[in-house]
Amino acid sequence: MRPLAPAVLLILASFSCKREIVPEAYVPTGAHDAYRHALAQAGLDRTALGRDWAKAAEFALRSPTEVAAPFEETFHVDSGSAFALGYRFSVKRGQRTEVKLAIDPPSDWRIFLDLFRTAEEGDEGPEPVATGGEGDFRLAFEPRKDGDYLLRVQSELLRGGSCTLVIRNVASLEFPVEGLGTSAIGSSFGAPREGGRRPHHGVDIFAPRGTEVRATSRARVRRVDEWELGGRVIWLEDPERNLRLYFAHLETQDVLEGTWVAPGDRIGTVGNSGNARTTPPHLHFGIYVRGEGPIDPHPFLHQPSSNPPPLRVDRERIGGWVRTRAKAVTLLANPGKTSGSSEVALLDLPPGTPLRVWGATGSILRVELPGGMTRFVASTETEVLEPPPGGFPPGDRRGKPSPQVTAE
Repeated sequence: MRPLAPAVLLILASFSCKREIVPEAYVPTGAHDAYRHALAQAGLDRTALGRDWAKAAEFALRSPTEVAAPFEETFHVDSGSAFALGYRFSVKRGQRTEVKLAIDPPSDWRIFLDLFRTAEEGDEGPEPVATGGEGDFRLAFEPRKDGDYLLRVQSELLRGGSCTLVIRNVASLEFPVEGLGTSAIGSSFGAPREGGRRPHHGVDIFAPRGTEVRATSRARVRRVDEWELGGRVIWLEDPERNLRLYFAHLETQDVLEGTWVAPGDRIGTVGNSGNARTTPPHLHFGIYVRGEGPIDPHPFLHQPSSNPPPLRVDRERIGGWVRTRAKAVTLLANPGKTSGSSEVALLDLPPGTPLRVWGATGSILRVELPGGMTRFVASTETEVLEPPPGGFPPGDRRGKPSPQVTAE
């Protein structure tokens, strides 16, 4: 475990530390937990700043910002306050979510990334799923079912600066036909077959005869066979995801049973063998889960847009002050909503209201209201608030660091 920041070490000198006698040494469950434990060992959890840090961690999960991938936000962390942000987003089974945080300029500043599955009925609280680890500002996961997830971003104490967070969704499997994507799928999962007597247990990907068929993930070749319905077929087993992958109507089978393949390896070519003899060449691709049966392959193959809207806000505004323009301004609870949405809490502000800017996504600002509440506003509805000569007067809230996580 890395030592606390030098500024924190200065505080440690005023505390005597007593260690408990326990049967086994404490083992942190993650970088965030290790830091929390270090604060407690030093007695800093009983200070005002230590208590604020714990409250910020809880509040970030209790009142997260609703976002949708791809998402990017650049935000400012004030070294004089306890910082934490929470994000809530949905992920479909078959997609892989990737989270990355960048510090500008790069440093040894510690920021903790922790991912949770939202609590379901009967749960005591959000369930921990993954952590970015010590000094690792990235994490990735694939859900076992559709669901909502919480991401907490929290800084160590007495450090601050500029950060950019990016959340992306990508396909968890490589596309099985060389040079093509989901637009080449001509028959979807569940489509009727044999006059409606059975559903289609896969997707049909049309391509010229002889086009290479590739492995979609690291897998073991479970079976290479030929039968009347699927013609020449290959079964792969992906043990990491507990998936059985079915490739049918092949022209050639270019792997041996019992061998392992990597994503992108050639395993055969497109054909129309089996009961597809009267149809154009295509690959029938299916996914099966033990105990569940066939599932829709489309979410596993679909590559959504991974580029969030570019930042259209002057970075110099982030961490500074703006004020509302001459007309009343509507503030949004979440950056992806619109003023006409019934799902968001709205608040009109009079012209000239000062707002502290903590972050920006696209052309939307994350702002703190004079009462401490955090909301979002279009940057075009604000203008820079310049401090008077000599700065803001003593006691003026605009001249002090603001707590970045407060109960609303």
